[in-house]
Amino acid sequence: MVKQKYQSVLDLGQKLNIHGGDVQENAGKLKISGTASTPYEKDLLWDEIKKVGGENPTDIEADIKVADTSIYALHTVEKGESLSLIAKHYYGDPMKYKQIFQANSDKLQNPDVIHPGQNLVIPVK
Repeated sequence: MVKQKYQSVLDLGQKLNIHGGDVQENAGKLKISGTASTPYEKDLLWDEIKKVGGENPTDIEADIKVADTSIYALHTVEKGESLSLIAKHYYGDPMKYKQIFQANSDKLQNPDVIHPGQNLVIPVK
């Protein structure tokens, strides 16, 4: 039953390609573990857990590690995006575009010019 309740979390884990993922259900409690590639992916999983189980769920234990803590996320630019839109998505503040620009100064010459398909590093908050 509890596994079914948290199926959206398990589906998201698969979509994010969580490494070494393990899921066990025992005595009405779901235990999940695995390693996310970035802190952003870990945050996405925790957000989904809270969405399903509330702020402090008691029927799930999650041990989610992070493979690379030197960055917050990796982002592939899509058509119509700007650094300020990307900053708003990850940080909630479009003015933090400067942090993203600085972290990608090896591939970006101008913060106003990015192209679809570019892979950008989103620095740790």
